[in-house]
Amino acid sequence: MRLADFILRDMGTIVAQWEAFAATLLPAAANMQSLALRDHAQQILEAVAKDLSTVQTREEQAEKSMGRALVLIGAPETAAQTHALLRARGGFNINQLAAEYRALRASVLRLWMDDCQPDAPHPDDVIRFNEAIDQALAESVDFFTVQVDQARNLLLGMLGHDMRSPLQTVQITATYLAALNAGETVSVAASRLIRSGARMQALLDDMVDFNRTRLGLGIHIAPADVDLAQLFAEELDQLRVVHPDCQVDLDVADECTGVWDGRRLQQLLGNLVLNAIRYGARDTPVRVSVTGDEAEVRLEVKNNGPAIERSALGRIFDPLQRGWNDQDKNAGSSLGLGLYIAREIAKAHGGEINVRSDETETVFAVRLPRNK
Repeated sequence: MRLADFILRDMGTIVAQWEAFAATLLPAAANMQSLALRDHAQQILEAVAKDLSTVQTREEQAEKSMGRALVLIGAPETAAQTHALLRARGGFNINQLAAEYRALRASVLRLWMDDCQPDAPHPDDVIRFNEAIDQALAESVDFFTVQVDQARNLLLGMLGHDMRSPLQTVQITATYLAALNAGETVSVAASRLIRSGARMQALLDDMVDFNRTRLGLGIHIAPADVDLAQLFAEELDQLRVVHPDCQVDLDVADECTGVWDGRRLQQLLGNLVLNAIRYGARDTPVRVSVTGDEAEVRLEVKNNGPAIERSALGRIFDPLQRGWNDQDKNAGSSLGLGLYIAREIAKAHGGEINVRSDETETVFAVRLPRNK
């Protein structure tokens, strides 16, 4: 019997085995009823059987094997895509989703080969079946990934929105307490609140910006005429308050006016300096220098300390990268987004950011067109 006919004839047995396996995928399947466990299994198998029965040229087979099967624009959602959507909403992870297809493949082939005895199974059916399962798996994985990304972006957006008001209340209250001059105990507590609030604000800003970039919106900038010397001095003053034990030096050698988003470039500088404070040698200052010419301004943030490993340099601006040496003890206080956000801010201004590192120092260098 050809495989397509076998699938349609023994659909009940195959789907029952699918259900039995799906029930083992805990904890998501713990409270699922039979209908939910079988979710779209029959429709997926019917699509596979239809595919097996469809005449296919060698060229079409080659294209399909490389994931380039013809997809009609505006075509309805496939059973595999709907299955992925519901599995994502049901709490399954992507490994469990893939495991369902792996188990289905093994189950169908085993049952069919047993049924074919003593005759040998048709080899072309095996090839076509594997192609069809791979196609369904690819559709499911793509849809599952999109669904998970959408859920994550929605969560990050909600957190970014809902956390701002209570955080601002904490910061305003801490500033008020610090201004009361109510004694050393209150002043120390207020200073601690101010520092913690600043760290939380930085994490929140990075999270919101990361979410925007993942949504394809990029970093929003509002360019205006600004003086980077003044803006950078103000930013470093705030960082010195939050990190009183760290020395941060600023050297401005040239005229540094231009058309940029001042707040964003303060954020860029803050991320680079915080990175230098986190990973640099404690007994040496972080050195910030600003130079320029008619076309652009160049910013460099330097620190002494362990060299960045060569293998880490290529991914240091990737999101969610935290630490690059065994001496990093502060990675838990960071989301690993600071350098990624800094790069995106530079790109939004038509600039670029690079890093070089050796046993002497680590230097992050930013080039910003003046855009006058």
